Amino acid sequence: MASYYFCRMNLLKVFSFLLFWIISFQMFGQEKDSLETYPEMSRWDMIKHDGASAFGGIKHVYTNPLRWKKRDWATFAGIVAGSALLLTIDEPADDYFLEQEEDIPHIVKETGFRFGKPLLNYGLTTGVYAFGILTKNEKVRKTGVLLIASATAGGIIQTISKTLAGRARPSTGKGSTDFRFYSNDAGYHSFPSGHAILSFTTAYAISKQFTNPYVKGGIYALGLVSPVSRLWAGAHWLTDVVLGVAISVVVVDGIDNYLNKNKRYAYKSKRLGIKWNITMGPGQLGLIGSF
Repeated sequence: MASYYFCRMNLLKVFSFLLFWIISFQMFGQEKDSLETYPEMSRWDMIKHDGASAFGGIKHVYTNPLRWKKRDWATFAGIVAGSALLLTIDEPADDYFLEQEEDIPHIVKETGFRFGKPLLNYGLTTGVYAFGILTKNEKVRKTGVLLIASATAGGIIQTISKTLAGRARPSTGKGSTDFRFYSNDAGYHSFPSGHAILSFTTAYAISKQFTNPYVKGGIYALGLVSPVSRLWAGAHWLTDVVLGVAISVVVVDGIDNYLNKNKRYAYKSKRLGIKWNITMGPGQLGLIGSF
């Protein structure tokens, strides 16, 4: 048992370190010039600037519906309609995923569960931001702000929604349409999936730092391990997970658009020195420098 626990914790550490290394190496290499973007700013000034950026991004997400156009409302209507259709297969899907549970390696399920927990997830996101501050790398800082602000905004949404909706978890033995509004009972905190929101928010925010579709796809896949693990565990319905992922995308896009539109970070305007890009594809892995 002790050796299994040690192996499990090592896998979690490797998983987190790998994500951190990919982010830091890719962005530090690409934007080495951003070290000088604001040479007059102290680290304390950077922290204050980043804190204001994070707060502004979170506020932007919550007030965004006030600025929605017809196209945005059409997208919202499509998500609602799609969720209504998925609701009809929630219970069959629950049976299906529970049947697969025995065939999934326990360490995969455990890794998915842990990555969706705030302790490990915030450790990763805070680590990325701390690295950006220590190196004064603007792109890494911006990514850290995007990660922290998105996780915070999404976390508040899911915490409030769980209590307000009061949806029964599959493990309670109730149906997918059983609700107890304003419930404090953990068995009625199924909607939405907090693991899905936290893990995919992190994955989606990280994927925005890459252009290679293979890298993006791999990061998406890692981000989906946690949501699917909750289906194997019978902790959530399919619609809880799907809507959790949808919330993640909306939140991350909203904050990223705010940071870009308001030009909170100017590293994209810099094209000095060598720009390094990691290229990954079928049978190849390389590092290319362009002047």
